Amino acid sequence: MKTRTQRRLGNLGAYVLLTLLSIYCIFPFFWMVVSALKPKREVRARIPTLWPKDLTFENFTSVLGKHGFVTYIRNSMIVALSACLLSLVISILAGYVFSRFFRHHMVRFSNLAMLISQMIPGVLLLVPLYITMRNLGILESYLSLILAYTTFVIPLCTFMLSSAFDSIPMSLEEAAVLDGCGRLGTIRRVILPIMIPSIVSVGLYAFITAWNEFMFGYIFISQEKYRTITPAIMFFKGANSVDWGGLMAASVIAVLPVAMIFLFLQRYFMAGLMSGAVKG
Repeated sequence: MKTRTQRRLGNLGAYVLLTLLSIYCIFPFFWMVVSALKPKREVRARIPTLWPKDLTFENFTSVLGKHGFVTYIRNSMIVALSACLLSLVISILAGYVFSRFFRHHMVRFSNLAMLISQMIPGVLLLVPLYITMRNLGILESYLSLILAYTTFVIPLCTFMLSSAFDSIPMSLEEAAVLDGCGRLGTIRRVILPIMIPSIVSVGLYAFITAWNEFMFGYIFISQEKYRTITPAIMFFKGANSVDWGGLMAASVIAVLPVAMIFLFLQRYFMAGLMSGAVKG
């Protein structure tokens, strides 16, 4: 009886703690949505309210119409999808090499180099990358952002996919080779269908990283037609005032696509994170 009571008290404490943690995590997004739905006078009220008295969509219509956020969303989608696809192609091939040829000295050296590159803060590479993009003549273009984002996500994507390749037995490849399938054919027809959860997980990581990135998008792009959504949000903050309603509405618009994608692909994302954790 005492053990059962202790177990129930432990479960109750865990549920209470998880509930408080959930509220702590959800409240900033809730407050962002509520503030976006408030008129300007309520946003600037001395005593804030948890729910708008006069519900309005004026902030959203202003952001999408007057401030041209439809163009910024399109630009972010082009850059994020391109970086995601490019990093997937490179990471799949690199992960396969890291998994199957890990005994080669060049592969070990490349693995170490990628690991070291993850220890370097991105801000230290801002000036060298800016000079490189300028010398290549690709500043003020989608290509500069795509290359920069792909460069930063490839190491972790490669490590994740390499772990997923390790969990696939070599006997599958050997059977495909006996059936007359080449190495690339084996990867495309046999291995990749098994690795769909891992590929989706890595693709989500690459997409979200490119979508949310601010620093390179702000430095590399100054033209409106190429500006992405994250740097555009800061223009609601002026030198002497802040358009809090527009800022919150723009933030909701920026978060919503990523939240919807993660919601629908959450099952694949969690399965991809767990792949390779248990071998044998």
